[in-house]
Amino acid sequence: MQAFQDYYPENVAHCYGCGRLNEHGHQIKTYWEGDETVTRFQPRPEHTAIPGFVYGGLLASLIDCHGTSTAAAAMYRAENRSMDSLPAFRFVTGSLQVSYLKPTPLGPVLEIRGRVKEIKGRKVVVEATVYADGVATARGEVVALQMPETFASQ
Repeated sequence: MQAFQDYYPENVAHCYGCGRLNEHGHQIKTYWEGDETVTRFQPRPEHTAIPGFVYGGLLASLIDCHGTSTAAAAMYRAENRSMDSLPAFRFVTGSLQVSYLKPTPLGPVLEIRGRVKEIKGRKVVVEATVYADGVATARGEVVALQMPETFASQ
């Protein structure tokens, strides 16, 4: 099974969080699991906030990119289209809200689970939760906006 990000056209596959063509980025991979989306990510030592804990900015970027990739997949699903069909759906962040629930330990693989709350026109609202060893440590909401085709050609 291919990840959502594997379908991104090359001109929009360079994002630091989810771009497969950004060799220095996170290169997250997101998949459907029923009506939820899931990303698993292994933080590295350089993602430290204080010894033993993950930097909150990393958690925000994981929620952000998980949310925009979920938005794209949800739009394909809503239109009953395959993710390799054109024109491609690609989303950017309109707003990002993150609540840090508990310190996130450095070490375990993080699991980010998302649910689509709303699809309205070119806007998709996604709620995502970060889990470490099954414990929710951060929760966020991404308002994702469909990127105009001209945006990626500039």
